[in-house]
Amino acid sequence: MLGEIAVQEVSREAIWVMLKVGAPVMFVALTVGLVVSLLQALTQIQEMTLTFVPKVVAIFLTLLVATPFMLAVLTEFTLDVFARIAGADV
Repeated sequence: MLGEIAVQEVSREAIWVMLKVGAPVMFVALTVGLVVSLLQALTQIQEMTLTFVPKVVAIFLTLLVATPFMLAVLTEFTLDVFARIAGADV
């Protein structure tokens, strides 16, 4: 019973970590995609590279800026999981 609770806690924390790490990039991609599609609708320019290139550049810049935050979140989670493993009575 105690092991099931620990697995559920770690799983819940893993989902939150996944959301924290992925949210900045996904939010920027969504925002840039929305802005580009709005500009395409206003100007009636339907060019595929117009949607692809700005999104790739924005995601790359977001990864450059957000990498320290992502690394800190993942490191904290990993150390917590390792501490739980070391403290577990198997």
